Amino acid sequence: MDGIVAIEGLVDADAGVISRELFVNRDLFDQELDRIFARAWLLVGHEGMVPNVDDFHVSRMGADSVVLTRNRQNEIMVFLNSCPHRGMRVCRYDQGNAPVFTCPYHGWSFSTNRERVEVPGQLVGVPRSEDGYSGNLDRVRWGLVRCPKVVNYKGSIWASWDENAPPFEDYLGDMKFYLDAALDHRDGSPGGSELLGGVQKWRIRCNWKTVAENFAGDLYHEVSHQSANLAEIGLAKGKGRRDALPLRFAIGFPGLGHGGLAFPPSETPPTPSLPDYGDPEVNDYFAALQAARARNLAGKQQHNIVVGTIFPNMSFHASQPRSLALAHPVSPTEVEMWRMYLVDADAPKKVKDMLRRYYLRYSGPGGMTESDDMENWTSVSLASEGAIARRQAFNYQLGLGKETPVPGLEGGVHSGNYSEGNARIYYRRWVDFMGGQPWPEAANGDAAHAG
Repeated sequence: MDGIVAIEGLVDADAGVISRELFVNRDLFDQELDRIFARAWLLVGHEGMVPNVDDFHVSRMGADSVVLTRNRQNEIMVFLNSCPHRGMRVCRYDQGNAPVFTCPYHGWSFSTNRERVEVPGQLVGVPRSEDGYSGNLDRVRWGLVRCPKVVNYKGSIWASWDENAPPFEDYLGDMKFYLDAALDHRDGSPGGSELLGGVQKWRIRCNWKTVAENFAGDLYHEVSHQSANLAEIGLAKGKGRRDALPLRFAIGFPGLGHGGLAFPPSETPPTPSLPDYGDPEVNDYFAALQAARARNLAGKQQHNIVVGTIFPNMSFHASQPRSLALAHPVSPTEVEMWRMYLVDADAPKKVKDMLRRYYLRYSGPGGMTESDDMENWTSVSLASEGAIARRQAFNYQLGLGKETPVPGLEGGVHSGNYSEGNARIYYRRWVDFMGGQPWPEAANGDAAHAG
């Protein structure tokens, strides 16, 4: 790190003004890795990536490569993907199955099997151990670095390096109501989703926060998607990207940094009329699903159709396409995007095939809607790197002063349909972390500081 950047004056959320330095400054980026990504709860992957004993999948937490794995005792764990001897990655394949992780540089090997080791990740194999170390090498001390906090939340795997981080559900607060909309079965029962295919990975020349704030509640950029709206890329017959719904609200959680476009909790939330999907079997399936949902959730506060962001870098679509997205930081002006698509595990094959084709038309590097976004995000980055451009602040004043508490969501506020209130909430939380004061968690926030 070349230098510490003072964060005072970079974010004035009360006035809705944010410095462009947040999106181009290398020293700030390095501070983010240390102060945000080394402390916050981060999405690492999905249990479907490691369905079997000894499966592994290489993921990321900030700029750190990590290994998501399932041991012989069926525990899901996360380890730093770096040999403690000279730092070589012990897993060089994206995924696979291995009972022992062996470094390809000097041959040190590590096991997660509790029947074999004192602690998971312990060093179990050392070439020339007796000759070189006289048998005295501390194999617990020189094992793989294990992430201390890992949670499986309805199939999604989250981790934090910070021993003092609050419990995951406290970190989510009532934003979990909306995250559940992506992870639960479409019939309203808890959980029940599975990964559809693998993980799409690609890189974009932009800052990671540009992606996160877009999904946190930016309905205002709808002009970008006019061509996609006019094209026939949706699930059903006719034009449009998705089933028609009323305008959603920007609902955010002050003190937590999360937000999304959604409807307030309701026993009768807006429900789109079922379109003609062009196949009788598929039509019957979605009709039965909607009827089952009405029965299962009768009299309950229901999930809402939503797109949102969990601070700092995890975003999700809860309707169609239904997916989890990660904006992994690479540099101040580069991000590695991950997309994981979800579907009900018990959906018929024909429905899964149809959804798979639709998801690829909509999202990811070849998706028509996300291609619009990528063009915007890249241009934002390129237009902000010059000496004069960096002196110009960004305007986040849309919906300023319109924040209203949301009944049924502790700490939640909405600021109308077209608002940048969620972005102001997000950057207030950025200041908390960057100032070194993310805990104790302001679990319910303060509506007076909603943005």
